[in-house]
Amino acid sequence: MEIHTAEFIISNSEVSKCPKEPLPEYAFIGRSNVGKSSLINMLTNHKNLAKTSGKPGKTQLINHFKINQNWFLVDLPGYGYARVSKKTKEVFQKFITDYFEKREQLVCGFVLIDIRLEAQKIDLEFITYLGEIQVPFCIIFTKADKISKTKIDSHIAAYRKALLANNWEEMPQHFVTSSTEGTGRKELLEFIDSVNQEMFKDNGF
Repeated sequence: MEIHTAEFIISNSEVSKCPKEPLPEYAFIGRSNVGKSSLINMLTNHKNLAKTSGKPGKTQLINHFKINQNWFLVDLPGYGYARVSKKTKEVFQKFITDYFEKREQLVCGFVLIDIRLEAQKIDLEFITYLGEIQVPFCIIFTKADKISKTKIDSHIAAYRKALLANNWEEMPQHFVTSSTEGTGRKELLEFIDSVNQEMFKDNGF
């Protein structure tokens, strides 16, 4: 897939105010400071489409970007600063859970994980949450240029082990990326393109 156009459409905190167009949506979410904005800019070939910041938690709203006039890239806030409640599994901002649970146009979520770190509890919790509500998703490991190939393999293996120990049948589909070097861009866009083709064919998007 080639990205010909990428434009910001709207920011808001209510799912009911998201675009009404029946176009497939791909939501990007991850722990604060995971490199989400840099990844989005790398994918779309736009240096400043998503606002990057050295300060974690910059994204605070649901941000819709229309790509090639036929699908939406959705930039969601990081969940690193979400208030955690022991009484409920909804430990993330309410509009994030509302988005994943109510947004009919959502066809796939992308959970971004910093490949430099050991398996993080908060990432595993969010992955489990998506599994429980049966939302299709993939994992995107970011910042692959920062560590060796051996460590990358080791950290992915640790996530696989943790998920299999938590009753997952297999490791979710995953991609290894580097916004600095462009690693994984082709594979991610090809995946989105293949899903789009199925969606347009089967569901009349």
